Amino acid sequence: MKNSLRTFSRGTGLSAAVLGVSALVLSGCGAPPAEDAPAAGGSSAAAGTDYLGCIVSDSGGFDDRSFNQSSYEGLKKAETDLGIQTNQAESQAETDFGPNVDQMVQGGCNLIVTVGFLLADTTKEAAEANTETNFAIVDDNSIDLPNVKPIIYDTAQAAFLAGYAAAATSETGKVATYGGINIPTVTIFMDGFAEGVNYFNEETGGEVELLGWDKESQNGTFVGNFEDQAAGKTNTQNFINEGADIIMPVAGPVGSGTLDAVIEANAGGKDVKAIWVDSDGYETAGKGEEFILTSVMKLMGDAVEDVISTDVDGEFDNTPYVGTLENGGVALAPFHDQEANVPDDLQATLDGLTEQIVAGEIAVDSAASPQ
Repeated sequence: MKNSLRTFSRGTGLSAAVLGVSALVLSGCGAPPAEDAPAAGGSSAAAGTDYLGCIVSDSGGFDDRSFNQSSYEGLKKAETDLGIQTNQAESQAETDFGPNVDQMVQGGCNLIVTVGFLLADTTKEAAEANTETNFAIVDDNSIDLPNVKPIIYDTAQAAFLAGYAAAATSETGKVATYGGINIPTVTIFMDGFAEGVNYFNEETGGEVELLGWDKESQNGTFVGNFEDQAAGKTNTQNFINEGADIIMPVAGPVGSGTLDAVIEANAGGKDVKAIWVDSDGYETAGKGEEFILTSVMKLMGDAVEDVISTDVDGEFDNTPYVGTLENGGVALAPFHDQEANVPDDLQATLDGLTEQIVAGEIAVDSAASPQ
């Protein structure tokens, strides 16, 4: 993956477009997901190098089943694969960001990964004051400093595939999506999903309807936060009542409410599925995995490990890492338990669409995509 990083030039307006879906204020926090991981603010040493790689979460915590957890797992994989030492600080609220980043700086970290747009100001301030320390920030491209590397994603590409798959497997002819807040790194998923549904209709003569998002007006259904799982459940129940049988929440932990609604609908005799985002929900969501059609994945762990590896090799630079279908930074998850329920030729079709997107033969349009 290291040699496949896409070069990207910063442009105006992108910093808003890379606000992480799960990087907003979330309620609660948890301990790092690995059983043998040190407690928040603790460190673990590995033989072979004095290099210290560190990470600071946003308020979602390292067990958010989303991008904090994926980023943390990338750090721990670097510890195993590269023999480095690691340290981490888990934020419970925005007021923790400054002290946590400062703790990592004072702890002698060679590179500090900050997870999410909300840490942008703190990261910039720390990077300006500590020019010998390197930083990487996930889902933000607003900082132009020689010691800060952005990690961002063109998730519209993978969401396009999810939209096509949803349209191809819907029995009711209606699918739906909703977001946490109407911000670019939420709408980038929704735009791609809408494009995929539209492409299916154009190519097959289908008339699948998308509920919850109007790409042209950039308006749709939003919870207004990334915390209210009850609202996520209600939104999903409303979509099901309107006839949608596949729903994609782009709302971080709020998506758990969608799974609750989907589980209940299936228990009541309906055939309803969900599409997860950020990570492979079949592996991470913790419930209802048998009803998850697929997931739109951002492979954050791979990117974090790659950036650390580059820094260990003395080759750190501030060129943004942009995850795409081409370099494997974004991807569509397997169908897992749903594989038997999808058309026999669907996977081959999706593989072909992936090749066309990578080749530039299909342009997935979203105002929120990295330009």
